[in-house]
Amino acid sequence: MPTPKQVVVSGGFDDIQSRDLRFLEEASKLGMLTVLLWTDAALGKITGKAPKFTLAERTYFLNAVRYVSKVVEVSAAADFNSLPKNISAGIWADYGPMQNSAREKFCRENNLAYRVFSADDLKGFPEPPPMPSVPGKRKIVATGCYDWFHSGHVRFTEEASAYGDLYVCLGSDANVRLLKGEGHPLLCEEERRYVVGSIKFVKQALITTGSGWVDADPEIRRLKPDIYVVNEDGDKGGKREYCEKMGLEYLVLKRAPAPGLPNRSSTDLRGF
Repeated sequence: MPTPKQVVVSGGFDDIQSRDLRFLEEASKLGMLTVLLWTDAALGKITGKAPKFTLAERTYFLNAVRYVSKVVEVSAAADFNSLPKNISAGIWADYGPMQNSAREKFCRENNLAYRVFSADDLKGFPEPPPMPSVPGKRKIVATGCYDWFHSGHVRFTEEASAYGDLYVCLGSDANVRLLKGEGHPLLCEEERRYVVGSIKFVKQALITTGSGWVDADPEIRRLKPDIYVVNEDGDKGGKREYCEKMGLEYLVLKRAPAPGLPNRSSTDLRGF
């Protein structure tokens, strides 16, 4: 079997959203993907302002993305348009705003292919295929809106996936509006599914077809999971009683960030 090509991308990846994940996905199709992640000081040097999320939080998030093979920190003293000495690659991938002649020149002089993705290349939210699983693992189901995906969500999926293959059932746009009111959700269901499905701890992300607090009932009946997992905020709406009726184990996880990271709230990040 031929050795996969080594691909690098470089950037701050502050406040990671669907556009960043689409770029990482397309870049990963070229080969094994390494992210050259700018430190807080490096990001400040380039943008002129402090990052919204610290290096530790950005690193944690990127390491959880299924398209990323490795994350390497790049300091403020580095040349952002050349590769660190300990990194080798055959392709440097960029997307529109990051394209620059200095980086293109470096690639040309060092026999690297320089691949720039356009906005058209990154359109849409393709449904991520299910992650591979080990036969015999238990099935875990989680539900929610996941309207502004952050490191706390990543941590929840990481902890939940320790119990088995994790299926995340996201509320449809109509049901989120029903439960939370007009103005919700901020992001459409296809985009939310794409973002959640891009996390390596998630076996598969699905959009629910039911309504109310137990809107995942049709999906649960089809998947036949062993455990329904929620965090403390999600322990409501008759879910516990539903699991008793269905013969499902009901697991409530404490709402805690990954070690060393701050608590995050979608409400705070959205601003409403």
